Amino acid sequence: MEWTPNRRPRTRTVNKRVHRAGRPDARVRGRPSGPPVTRDGAPGIPGGTAGLDTLANVCDRRISVTERVMRTEEEWKELLGEEAYRVLREKGTERAFTGAYHDEKTPGVYRCKGCGTPLFSSETKYDSGSGWPSFYEPMDEAMVREETDRSLFMKRTEVLCAVCGGHLGHVFPDGPNPTGLRYCINSCALELEPEDERG
Repeated sequence: MEWTPNRRPRTRTVNKRVHRAGRPDARVRGRPSGPPVTRDGAPGIPGGTAGLDTLANVCDRRISVTERVMRTEEEWKELLGEEAYRVLREKGTERAFTGAYHDEKTPGVYRCKGCGTPLFSSETKYDSGSGWPSFYEPMDEAMVREETDRSLFMKRTEVLCAVCGGHLGHVFPDGPNPTGLRYCINSCALELEPEDERG
């Protein structure tokens, strides 16, 4: 009888990316603060589940299914308008101190202008002096995605909506406690839902 060595089953490891203040190359993915977006629920997405594509979301904790908004460029242009389309779909940047929310202090939730996903709370918004709305953390880190941005001859971390893929802004390691992060977000990529209007 031929001897064969014991073989350990191959496993796939998903690396955890951990954010530390002052370390822009590190990321964290904590537990979501609310329920995941599902095909039946699709909370915060205008039009329910129309035009959505189901994606498996695999990370260091399980979210069974995430719905991603899929639209044609013509549909985005009609939905967003010129300025929001330029920022969300073409990765543009609005001029500092010109956005509707850079000095906004109304309590509420800031949703993605493209799909309605809740992204940031007024409770984590602060005045960074940058001229853009700034937050020290998102409401649910599963709802934002980060990518390396090498445009303009520099390396930055781009922040995108995880549901529709819209460009929101950038995150920098110079924010306040408790995270040490500054999510610098374009006003026209957001839609404020005031606290007194929430059901």
